[in-house]
Amino acid sequence: PDIAGKDIANPLATILSAAMLLRYSCDLDKEALAVEAAVRQVLADGYRTGDIMSDGCTQVGTKEMGTLIAERV
Repeated sequence: PDIAGKDIANPLATILSAAMLLRYSCDLDKEALAVEAAVRQVLADGYRTGDIMSDGCTQVGTKEMGTLIAERV
C-alpha cells in the first residue's frame, strides 16, 4: 500500500510467475520460454526498476518495465 500508484514497484516476479503458470498449469512451455527470454533481454539491455538499479543502467517505472517486456515477447 505504501507504494501503490507511484509507478515504482518491480513487476518482474509477477511476470515470471505468469511464465510459471503458463509452463506448469497450462502446459505452454514455448510461451513460458518467450516470457522468460523477454525478461532476460530487458535486463541485458540495461533496464532496471529503482530497487535493482545499477550503475550504467536506465531506471524505469513499473509500467515501462512491463511495456518493455511485452514488446519483446
